[in-house]
Amino acid sequence: MKVTQEKLPASQIGLEIEITPEITKQTYEQVIKNLASTANIPGFRKGKVPRPILLQRLGTTRIKAAALEELIQDGIEQAVKQESIQAIGQPQLRSSFEDLINNYEPGKPLTISAAVDVEPEVNLVQYTDLRSQAEEIKYDPEQVENTLNKQREELATLIPVEGRAAQIGDVAVVDFKGVFSKAEGEEETGEPEAIPGAEATDFQLELYEDKFIPGFVSGIVGMNPGETKEIAAQFPDPYANEDLAGKAATFTVTVKELKEKELPELNDDFAQEVSDFETLEELRASLVERYQKEADEKTKSNKQEALLTELLKHVEIDLPATLIEKEVDAMLTQTAIRLSQQGLDVRKLFTQDIIPQLRERSRPEAIERLKRSLSLREVGKRESIEVTPDEIAARVTELLQQYPDEQDIDEERLRSMVENELLTEKIVDWLLEHSSVELVPEGSLAPAEETEATQSDTDTNAPETEQSGEPSTEATAES
Repeated sequence: MKVTQEKLPASQIGLEIEITPEITKQTYEQVIKNLASTANIPGFRKGKVPRPILLQRLGTTRIKAAALEELIQDGIEQAVKQESIQAIGQPQLRSSFEDLINNYEPGKPLTISAAVDVEPEVNLVQYTDLRSQAEEIKYDPEQVENTLNKQREELATLIPVEGRAAQIGDVAVVDFKGVFSKAEGEEETGEPEAIPGAEATDFQLELYEDKFIPGFVSGIVGMNPGETKEIAAQFPDPYANEDLAGKAATFTVTVKELKEKELPELNDDFAQEVSDFETLEELRASLVERYQKEADEKTKSNKQEALLTELLKHVEIDLPATLIEKEVDAMLTQTAIRLSQQGLDVRKLFTQDIIPQLRERSRPEAIERLKRSLSLREVGKRESIEVTPDEIAARVTELLQQYPDEQDIDEERLRSMVENELLTEKIVDWLLEHSSVELVPEGSLAPAEETEATQSDTDTNAPETEQSGEPSTEATAES
């Protein structure tokens, strides 16, 4: 079999495959023989249909098409094997099937054009002496005090308040009911429309602005127990419940009781209650160590990220479609598993209409991940960076000890993941040793997309409201 190779874009190899006259004839005759033994033609027993009748009834085009399918499949497989091509994914036919049928004459040579994806070549233009900047995350002593204060808040005792009005930091027991406010110019006739779920009795609310929608808590501040008041508030836009986003509301609120928090003293007894430490000094020291370690790890992560981003500027990789699609598959599978573990119905989220959109949105990240992975692997090859069996075994043992109750761990898969993780760490550490990453103050490196957005348009888009501290009214009313 004569095969001519051609290098194509996207890490494909084009193949011109010339199938010999003997094979085109042999395959055609074999197809006729098979059809003769299986075809149901009235007036003839199976296997006894004369050749001219068979050709007349079935038609030469159908027979040639069946023969072509075999010739194409066998031809491409043999060509890939003959040329020792490490193909990935399924080969693609480049010739028009219709043209092949028209040109196919049994007993004469037939040329088939196909393409196969192969592993991409990684052209590392530069991977040493790289220069980049990364934000340095410094330990903030306030983190320790904030953690201790939060723990004190959790152990606080609620004491009834008498003789004063509600103030920020109190806990108020309230009844409330919300309705939509009339828009400007809208007639006041008729009953206001109630907001679904925006009603509660004996609801205990901490008086902090981020505990409810804007305007609600500030409206309660200054009220006395037994007092009823109408409070104007507005749902943010965007909002978790899209039907309420941006809507103005009026809440009728009755303050039934006020309480204030009595915090425990910061002493050794407190430390023993919230931790395994005997003294407050030991607890503080452990928190300092924890937050210093977190800051160091974030700084190291920033350095690695900055270095890899810089590395990709000096790498040329023409990714094949097969690898990209596999990576997209892996990303969507990981997402589905994570959502399923959170108790969500993946089948409702990953519908046939949504999946193509998810795949398209995942492609840029998939390409980025592949380029990083392949670049690091190439560095490892060039510098002969390896992980020893002892290093892998030690890490696997450590992980198994951390999860002694897990029964379904696939140790072979775990070993493979550990090897890949350790190798990546070694390669990145090697790159850091042979490059320069300048540490700059936290917050001094704005994300590129954020900078571009700010430069291109500072007026057309209003800032979005942070939603993390603003639960929907349904969730609030039920809690």
